[in-house]
Amino acid sequence: MMLEAGKKAPAFNLPDQDGNRHRLSDYAGKWVLVYFYPKDNTSGCTKEACAIRDDWSDFRKLGAVVLGVSKDSVKSHRNFADKHSLPFTLLSDESTKMIEKYGAWQKKKMAGREYMGIVRISYLIDPKGKVAKVYAKVKPPEHSAEVLADLRELM
Repeated sequence: MMLEAGKKAPAFNLPDQDGNRHRLSDYAGKWVLVYFYPKDNTSGCTKEACAIRDDWSDFRKLGAVVLGVSKDSVKSHRNFADKHSLPFTLLSDESTKMIEKYGAWQKKKMAGREYMGIVRISYLIDPKGKVAKVYAKVKPPEHSAEVLADLRELM
């Protein structure tokens, strides 16, 4: 089940692409975009990540933190970040505990087959740790611009 705007965002403690641990509480007082994506180096995920990369200076000017989350390994994240020069943090949730808490682990269908996997959902978390905005239908190439517009409006 997806989180709702106005609710407290669940805590997490996950490693990034360099093995450093990150907690939501590390970012108290900042706006945080937590975006979930299915897999490193796939078409849609690469488009989404590269759009955020291309808008990175705008996120920095606004003082916003970006955390991309998938169940790929730390090593996979490091390769993805290096290959596409990603300047933001990628968190590895191989257990899917955080992914499940944030409602991004759902039943999916492909070629008539059903399976559990990560759906493309994002949350904008306010400086007090509450969900300010839920993005349930993310369009990878447009998502970064949409979040930046919302950040400018909310700040």
